[in-house]
Amino acid sequence: MLSPADWQIIGLTLQVGGVAMAATLPIAFAVAWLLARVAFPGKVLVDAVVHLPLVLPPVVTGWLLLILFAPSGPAGRWLMACFGASVLFKWSGAAIASGVMAFPLMVRAMRLSIEAVDRRLESAARTLGASRWRVFRTITLPLSLPGVLAGLVLGFARSIGEFGATITFVSNVPGQTQTLPLAIYSALQLPDGDAAVVRLALVAVALSLGALIASEALARRAGRGLHVL
Repeated sequence: MLSPADWQIIGLTLQVGGVAMAATLPIAFAVAWLLARVAFPGKVLVDAVVHLPLVLPPVVTGWLLLILFAPSGPAGRWLMACFGASVLFKWSGAAIASGVMAFPLMVRAMRLSIEAVDRRLESAARTLGASRWRVFRTITLPLSLPGVLAGLVLGFARSIGEFGATITFVSNVPGQTQTLPLAIYSALQLPDGDAAVVRLALVAVALSLGALIASEALARRAGRGLHVL
């Protein structure tokens, strides 16, 4: 049986993951489209920077976020000047850390989906008088949508499992930044925390497994759709 505290942790985890994905999705898709369709100087470097969180230790990513969003950091000063707020030790900071760590996976899945769209279909539509926006809206986006959704679900699974960058950036504050991984870590430090670890670990496994199954199903659907075309 899950306790009220467990439900609070689960709710906070879903809130952090959901907000992270909602904020990251348009940026990830724009970057994926840019890398898939536009040739520009420094493209290899941009691609490397986008995927850097995959190879950096999460603690380093969290430390960089801490420098960036600290009161003396550029983003921290801007937030304080414009909104009088800070994301340190708050769930919004946990959402930022989760979104940053999930960003490379989302971009990679979306880029592969966009690259798989047959550009001859887009060219044919252009020769028939369709504008670039109409071609994107009626051909590119619908054909790549299953892959985009797969990237979104995969990113969500990554975001709810984020630990290292989150605890480094916004610490482990119950009710504010303590998501499932951090709560499991805290329970492991307690002599009588085994039961809580089991409960929360089972929930984490169920959420992650469901997200991975959904991502694989969407990716296969995208592959079947492109194969039919």
